[in-house]
Amino acid sequence: MNIDGSVAVVTGAGSGIGRAVAAALAAAGAAVVVGDIDAASAAKTAAMIDGVSAVSDASSTEGIAALLDTARRAFGPVDIYVANAGITGEPGLGDDEAAWDRIIDINLRAHIRAAKAVLPEWVERGRGHFVAVASAAGLLTQIGAAPYSVTKHAAVGFAEWLAITYGDRGIGVSCVCPMGVDTPLLRGMSDSPDEEIRVAGAAVSSAGAVLDPDTVAALTIQAIADGSFLVLPHPEVLTMYRQKGSDYERWIAGMRRFKRTLG
Repeated sequence: MNIDGSVAVVTGAGSGIGRAVAAALAAAGAAVVVGDIDAASAAKTAAMIDGVSAVSDASSTEGIAALLDTARRAFGPVDIYVANAGITGEPGLGDDEAAWDRIIDINLRAHIRAAKAVLPEWVERGRGHFVAVASAAGLLTQIGAAPYSVTKHAAVGFAEWLAITYGDRGIGVSCVCPMGVDTPLLRGMSDSPDEEIRVAGAAVSSAGAVLDPDTVAALTIQAIADGSFLVLPHPEVLTMYRQKGSDYERWIAGMRRFKRTLG
């Protein structure tokens, strides 16, 4: 994908990784629609990068359609879609069924619905690039939060399926799987009044370096330009993933030990 001159949509771009990716895309020459459910945050990012903001629920079919329509009116057909919006959800098993539905909608169905919206046009044109911002939790796990772990696993699985199914038709797919990144999401976990959520945050923060969002964004932009799939801002995740696959029992035992150290 030639980013210079392209049109991009980034969801959850009012802060964190989304804002950094939107800025990096703009710096590379893309016209960017900044999507976020928070109007003030979206407008702030758009002003920073000379983009266009759109207040939208990126988990809904209607919200995605509004983002794409905004892009078409402002810049033209969308070439790059970055499905970045995400939430941590409830700790533990997640007692609230409605909360499970919400995190599945935001962390997974948002990707599925966006792909359904953009792929027909991309297939017809023979080009386009879909970025799924998932998590290392989607390759490994998330201690303390089943809903987050499950939805990030599913997001990785969906991205894999897209890459396999559409890769021969000119469609690029990248899946971003960082560990700790200095974002409002991670800070909210670390500062939560809920002990289980704080443990989940500690698991992320202590597993490796907490990176700046700009670092993740730079690697994501490079993946789009190169047409590569897996983006690992923390390279050690690949070693952990290989250890998991080579000896599942040992990996699970190790994760139990790690959990005990967190309290």
